[in-house]
Parts: sequence; structure tokens; C-alpha cells
Amino acid sequence: MKTMSCFSCMNPRPKNVKDYDEDMVPRSNNSAVHARGESNDYGCGNGRKKGSSKGKKSGESNNQNSNVARSFALKELAMATQNFRETNLIGEGGFGSVYKGRLDSGLIVAIKQLNLEGLQGNQEFVVEVLMLSLMHHENLVNLIGYCTHGEQRLLVYEFMSKGSLENHLFDLEPGMEPLNWKTRLKIAAGAAHGLEYLHKANPPVIYRDLKSSNILLDSEFNPKLSDFGLAKLGPVGDNTHVSTRVMGTYGYCAPEYAMTGKLTLKSDIYSLGVVLLELITGRKAYDTSKKLGEQNLVVWSIPFLKDRRKYVYMVDPALDGQFSSRCLHHAVAITAMCLQEQASFRPSITDIVTALDYLVSQAQTLGQRKGGSHSGKQMPSSSEEFNCSSRKRSFETLAVTFKIFF
Repeated sequence: MKTMSCFSCMNPRPKNVKDYDEDMVPRSNNSAVHARGESNDYGCGNGRKKGSSKGKKSGESNNQNSNVARSFALKELAMATQNFRETNLIGEGGFGSVYKGRLDSGLIVAIKQLNLEGLQGNQEFVVEVLMLSLMHHENLVNLIGYCTHGEQRLLVYEFMSKGSLENHLFDLEPGMEPLNWKTRLKIAAGAAHGLEYLHKANPPVIYRDLKSSNILLDSEFNPKLSDFGLAKLGPVGDNTHVSTRVMGTYGYCAPEYAMTGKLTLKSDIYSLGVVLLELITGRKAYDTSKKLGEQNLVVWSIPFLKDRRKYVYMVDPALDGQFSSRCLHHAVAITAMCLQEQASFRPSITDIVTALDYLVSQAQTLGQRKGGSHSGKQMPSSSEEFNCSSRKRSFETLAVTFKIFF
């Protein structure tokens, strides 16, 4: 691995990251699809406002350097956060503390400062910089820059105004509205699109740390995956897996990976299934405040997943029954397939994206019908109806795989 001198923070000029560890990132930039577009309401990112749709050429940035992470001096970031004042602290995680800051340009950003005594260190920092410098998608968080100064390691991201999905599912603060069913599906589909982009890269990338706290939300609840310090290149050629030490978060980790250290793309699919289960139930993947037998969400859910008649009893009470039973059955069936104990039985991410996109379109159509002619909303156009019909046909094809019955 190259020394950290290649990440000098003393030169603030934008620069390309050309040197990288062969075991961490793609050999070519061909896998990095620069699907960038409008910034969000806070002017903090380059992701398009609409969530889970695929990248389009029309959404690409005209600025050639807009996708390149720049190097910051420590004093720039100290000024941006008012010397890392506690009032600007907006979160803490395995990497360290996250502060809200304002750059000299006026751009509002999130600045993550490495905890020198934390679980993640220099290697995770390098992986994060390289991954997000090479890979760009509207459902991946945008890395604006980084800083290395002595032992200090900092990352600068676009500011996601709604925080993490975790903040909107569990232990809601007073005055916070619970996520409605349509928004939950939108977040699930967007996260799946981000994961699909990683899995379709060449070579594929295994995220390895998919969880609700790593799914960030913008002002319109469009989701973006974050925290790529544990990402790993997937198997290529005739290889079926990569062997590595077990990393991740308890409750989200695929059982075969936890037991053997053999990592595959299907390991991420299991983690996605856990997040889907959290969205459906409003319960944490692992919650020590629950009584024994209910602390592990997957274990708790097994009796419900085995009986369609019990699906409704596992739904988050905060939804107050405001969801389609048919849509719920489909969502639970998809979740159950993702959580298959045998990895080979889990669906591919592309199949999951197709299924979730269909459920999102159904939820939107149902909302328009409920709104009626007095809602002021436009009815679907012929092209929208065609797209919905196309998604339905694809979904019906997948129903055989997912064991979803209409």
C-alpha cells in the first residue's frame, strides 16, 4: 500500500486519486458511473433529487472535477466546524464523530473525524477515500474531500439533512412523524439501487456494512449508502467467495459469513433483508432492551415469516394500519427470500430492485387513487402506465422465484 503522503492535506488543490491498493478498489475507472446531477436543497451534493431511478447522461455534471475528492487542510475543517464545537456534533459511529460544518464557499457539509482509539483506523480511511473517489451513484453518499494531518484523519461529505434511517425508525424524538409506508418502500428501493451499483461494478464490490444507520436521507427522504470503510472487492473469475476476517455489525451479518469468514455478494443480500425487516416492523436488528428470544430481530420474526396470516402482526404499530395488505405480503415475501439461511437461495440484487420498484409504483398508484379527483394531483401519464405495466410483468416473472402468490 502506498504511504499516506499521497493524501497530503497541505495542498488544497483538487487531485485525482490514482494510487490504490489492488485488493480494495477496481483496477479501472470504467466501473465508476458518474451519475451526478442537481444538488439537494442545501446545495450539499451532486445526487439527483429523485431517489431510486438509474443514472442518466442528462444528470451528469458539467464540471470535470466535480467527482474528484479534494484535499483539505486541517485548519479549514476546524474553521468550518468552529473548532469541532460540541454543538455542531451530529453523530458518532465506529469511525468517530461527525460534525456539521460550513466551508468558506458557504457549502454545508458533514465532517467525520477519526477516533484514534476507535475500531476503524487508517486502512478503513484509505478504502473509504478510494471507493468514493472511484464510484459515483445517486444512491451513494458524495465524498467532497479528506484531510490527513499527523495522526488526524477526516472525511468531508455532502450534508444529508434528514440524518440516518435509524433516526426515523427507532426511538423517535418528540415531534417526529413516523415514516409512512410509501416512504419506507422508497427508501428500501433506493438502498437496493445503490447496492446494485456496487454489485454490478467490475470487479464487484461487497459493501459488508449495510445497516439502517449507514443509510442517509436527504430533505426528500431519498436514501444514500454511506460508510465504505469495510467494503471489499468481490470474487472474480471462477472464485465463489473471498475469505476475510469477519467484520460488520451484529444482527446484520449473514450467518455463513459470520461462521466461516467466506464473503460473497449474497452476504449483502442478507443484510438488506434485515434492513427490510426493520422497515416493516420498526424494530432494531438487535435490541438488548427486549426480553430474551426477542432481542434478535431475525430470530423473532421467523414464526411470522412462516405464516402469511401472521404477516400483519409483525408490522410497525406506528404505521397505524395505513398500508396495502397485498403490498405488505409482497414486501414480506421479498424480505424472507433475502434472509434465506442458504446463501444460494437468496435472490440477486437486480431481482430485488425489480420487485421493490414495482412495489413503489403500486404504492404511488394507490396513493393517487385515494387522492381522487379533488386531490389536485395529476393522474399517471400513458408512459407512466406503460412503465408500471412493464414492472408488473417483470415482478410476476420473479414471483415464481420469490414464491409470491397473487
